[in-house]
Amino acid sequence: MKNSTTALLIFLILLAQTALASPPATTTTLEDQTKVSVTIYNQNLALIKDQRTISLIKGIQVLDFREVSAQIKPETALLTGDDISILEQNFEFDLLTPHALLEKYVGREVLVVKTHPTTGEETQVKATVLSAQNGVVLQIGDHIESGIPGRLIFPDVPENLRDRPTLAMLAKSDTKKEQDIELSYLTSGLSWQADYVAELNAKDDALNISGWVTLTNQSGAAYHNADLQLVAGDVHRAPPEHRQLQYGMMEKASRAPDLSDGMSEEQMFEYHLYTLERTTTLKDNQTKQVALMQAGQVPCRKEFLLRGNSHYYRGQVGEIGRKIKVGVFVELINSEENNLGMPLPKGIVRVYKKDSKDRLQFVGEDRIDHTPKNETIRLKLGDAFDITANKKQTNFEKISGSSRVEYVYESTYQIELKNGKEEAVTVKVMEPVPGDWKMLKESLPHEKAASNTAVWQVPVPALGSTVLTYTVRVKH
Repeated sequence: MKNSTTALLIFLILLAQTALASPPATTTTLEDQTKVSVTIYNQNLALIKDQRTISLIKGIQVLDFREVSAQIKPETALLTGDDISILEQNFEFDLLTPHALLEKYVGREVLVVKTHPTTGEETQVKATVLSAQNGVVLQIGDHIESGIPGRLIFPDVPENLRDRPTLAMLAKSDTKKEQDIELSYLTSGLSWQADYVAELNAKDDALNISGWVTLTNQSGAAYHNADLQLVAGDVHRAPPEHRQLQYGMMEKASRAPDLSDGMSEEQMFEYHLYTLERTTTLKDNQTKQVALMQAGQVPCRKEFLLRGNSHYYRGQVGEIGRKIKVGVFVELINSEENNLGMPLPKGIVRVYKKDSKDRLQFVGEDRIDHTPKNETIRLKLGDAFDITANKKQTNFEKISGSSRVEYVYESTYQIELKNGKEEAVTVKVMEPVPGDWKMLKESLPHEKAASNTAVWQVPVPALGSTVLTYTVRVKH
C-alpha cells in the first residue's frame, strides 16, 4: 500500500509539473473569422478589429491568434470577450523560411541527401549545422563543408518558428462553450492616398473632377470582406520613445449625408472619416483603387502669375532677367454652390484637356493638402509657353543713410510682358518689396496685397506686349 501511495504521489507531481511547464494550446485561424474592420490613417498606420468565434477549454491555456499583420504593434493589441482574460502575450514574428530554419538548427543534426550525377541514386548522410551566417557550414563525419552539398531534411519544425504571423497569448477562459472575441491592434504596412482626375473644358472656366482612393497593403496579412474606413487629417503620434499612438475616438462621430456612390463622409473628432458602403478585400502586397467622389461643371479661374524677388530692391542690378517664365494656375472653391462642398483628403490632382480632335491630353498636376469645405484649391499646372517677361532695373539711387541698417533707396523697374497667343490675357505681377516702402510712380495702379507685397493686374493684348513701370522708395 505504501509503495502504491508513493507511486501515485510521484505521478501527480509529474503531472502537475507537466501542466505548469506547457499549458494546453488552442489555435484560431481565418476560418474562425466572422468580421474584420480596417481603419487606415494617412501616416502608414491602420487600426484592425478582427472578430472571431472560437471554442476554448476552461482554464488557463495558450491561445495562438494566427494570421495577424506581420507589422503589428504588439503593445497596442487588445483582446476582448465576455468569458476570457489575457495574462500574457507574445508576438511570434520569426517566420518559417529556409534561412530561419537553418539558424534554428545550428548545433543540431540534419540529413543531407546527395544524388549521384549519372545513376540518380540518392544517399543520406548525417550532418551537424555549425553555422548559418553568410552561408552554411556543415560537419559531415570527420570533415567540414561549406555550402549545401545536396538537399537538407529536417526532422521537425522548431516551435518558435511560425508559418504565419501569430500573436500567442496566455489566456484564461471561464467557459468551454463557443464564444465571440475581438482582437484590436494598430499596425504599419497599410496606407492610402487620394488621387484626383480633372478635365478642363474648352474655355478653361470649368472642371469635371473624379476622386479615387488608392489603397496599398504591405502589412503581411490579407483582410477579406473587410469594413473599410479612412481617416483624413494629421493625427498626432507620440515620439518613438513613448511607444504610444494616438488616434481619434470614433464614438463621437456625427453622420453626414453620402456624397458619392462608393464612400460616405463624416466629421470625426478633428478629422474626417470616409466609409466604404460595402465590404472589400485587401490582399497582401496589393494596390487597389476605390471611387471617392465625382463632381461636374465645377467653376474655376485660370491665372497667369509672374512672381518677383526681394533681393533686387537692395542694390544696383541692371538687367534682372529675359524671357522669364510666367506660371499657369487654376483656382476653384470647394463649395456646394460649385457642385463640390465635400472635405477633400490630401492628394495629387491631375488635369487633362481635350485637343482640337477631341483627344484628351495631360496639361499638368499639383498636390493639394487636406481641404475643408468652402476653402480655395489652387493648382499650378506649369509655365506658359507663349507668355514671357523681360525685367530690368532702370534706376537706383541712395537717398539717405550712412550705415547698413539705416538707409533709404529709390529704384525704378521696367517689366515687359509679351503675349504670343491669339487672344488677350491678363498677367498678375506679384512683387515682394522689403522694408518700409512707398510706391512713388507707376504706369498701372497696384494693390497692396500684404505688408510686403505689391500686385498689378496687367492686361496684355493678343500677339502684343505691355510694359509695366514703377518707382518705389524702400526704407530699412
